Amino acid sequence: MIVIQNVGPGSPVRIRRRWVKRTLWGVLFGLMVLIYGSHAPLISLTKVDGAVPFNPSSCVVMIELSKLLISLATLVSTGGTSALHAVPPLVRVAPYAVPAMLYALNNNLVVLMQAYMDPSSYQVLSNLKIASTALLYSLCLGKRLRPSQWLAVGLLVGAGVCHSYSSLDLGDPEKADAEEGPRLHITAWGLFLVLVYCCVSGLAAVYTERVLKSQKLPLSLQNLYLYVFGVAISSFSFAAGEKGFLEGYSGVVWVIIAGQAANGLLMSVVLKHGSGITRLFVISCSMLVNALLSWAILGLQLTPLFLLPISMIGLAAFMYYR
Repeated sequence: MIVIQNVGPGSPVRIRRRWVKRTLWGVLFGLMVLIYGSHAPLISLTKVDGAVPFNPSSCVVMIELSKLLISLATLVSTGGTSALHAVPPLVRVAPYAVPAMLYALNNNLVVLMQAYMDPSSYQVLSNLKIASTALLYSLCLGKRLRPSQWLAVGLLVGAGVCHSYSSLDLGDPEKADAEEGPRLHITAWGLFLVLVYCCVSGLAAVYTERVLKSQKLPLSLQNLYLYVFGVAISSFSFAAGEKGFLEGYSGVVWVIIAGQAANGLLMSVVLKHGSGITRLFVISCSMLVNALLSWAILGLQLTPLFLLPISMIGLAAFMYYR
């Protein structure tokens, strides 16, 4: 009789592999939170006289182009170029155009909503995209969540609202009346646009996850299809204006482009091999990183209320993954 040792579920080899996998996912999660959370503070560092010196549309094009080139380089380095020798079937490629169009729609909605509400109201209400993503994740992908997991999602929404509210500069109402400054306001049309924005955001994430998991293709090839459409649509929507394509670019802008490109590629790994719910935890944790970096770099004053969303996110993670 041949006896094979150390291959059972509790063998050292399996335990080591399990810990290596968890460590890699932890590093991946940490990088995404850091990149996601540093985005707004880095943009603030680029401002000159309170205005962004570069064309935001060109920055989006450069991010999509960077992701496309990295995906192509990865495909070549892994020996997957055989898939590029023939024109792929339209049925295979067409689904990748949908996420690009949804994200482009959301980018325009963000701009449009500012005319119907103040930025602070948008900041608070946009946290509803966490709930909409979880709901669509359950309905479209057939992933049933336990009651404790739904409660965890609710805690994430609450943490986002608390964090946004703690950063609002409500000021003195009498002083605001005297100075005729901007007030918190939102119209019915603005509320409708927020709901559409949150639904489109959730749909884009859920649809992308469904496409990546339904097609048995290398992730680098799927990213190539995805970002070809991303470059095409972002280039089509590029508004030249008075600024040139690379005008106003600094070292910080290139760091933003590199970070957002890396974050997009890392997110595709999560959606392909993990769960879209992980993306919600990334968004929630990044709010805290955003606040800490804004405190350290921009001198933002944190309030005691900042500790509440930290506790809520920690409790949500415990309830969801236990």
